[in-house]
Amino acid sequence: MRILFLGDIVGKPGRIIIQKLLPDFRKKEKIDVVIANGENAAGGSGLTPWIAEELFDAGIDVLTSGDHIWKKREIYDFLESDSRLIRPANYPEGAPGRGSTVAGIRNVGKIGVVNLIGRVFMDAVDCPFERAREEVEKIRRITPVIIVDIHAEATSEKVAMGWYLDGEVSAVIGTHTHIQTADEKILPCGTAYLTDCGMTGPYDSVIGRKKEQILTRFLTQLPTRFEIATEDVEMHGVVIDIENKTGKALSIRRVQEAEY
Repeated sequence: MRILFLGDIVGKPGRIIIQKLLPDFRKKEKIDVVIANGENAAGGSGLTPWIAEELFDAGIDVLTSGDHIWKKREIYDFLESDSRLIRPANYPEGAPGRGSTVAGIRNVGKIGVVNLIGRVFMDAVDCPFERAREEVEKIRRITPVIIVDIHAEATSEKVAMGWYLDGEVSAVIGTHTHIQTADEKILPCGTAYLTDCGMTGPYDSVIGRKKEQILTRFLTQLPTRFEIATEDVEMHGVVIDIENKTGKALSIRRVQEAEY
């Protein structure tokens, strides 16, 4: 099974580049499943039902999210009704939606996807390690092919999650910081790992926002409106090949695609 995992989709520029590049990329690379983090797809913070549907129509099979998923209240009911969109599993009981899903992919089989959020430099939530174990054990009864999105600020927390789940899942891929790291590897027990798969959005920016506004904030410390940048838009992510029967990763490769 060949999986494409796309980094955080940021605003309209990110959505447009997905629509332009993903269909041909999926055919060219013979991608079986596309997973993407969509928590910033609506104006750079949050997600709406119609934008989620737009991304599904563009070829994404499963959307993961993070701390910004709660910014648009209209997504709450959608989280409950559509299993293709998941939120971090380690939010406390009572949060809308689900923290994992199993998708059936035609001619390929089933794939499980787990979404987690970190606690270092972020809001206090339930333990991502304990919740990861619970979600993975549940999914492994159905399929050995499992992809984990660890949406976290600290690289140490993401690296720790990779080691914690090595051999239990097919891949642990980090999101949230919007900067693609260069530490892709197959861990000793067969789990593919990358600390952050990057951002799908405008790179003439500071993590997707207009750089002039971010610089003003840093220089003055005054409240500043942050708007989505529009130039140098790229689609970043990672391609992972997985052995269907065992769920072991065979290879992992970073992707950086732009419209030329």
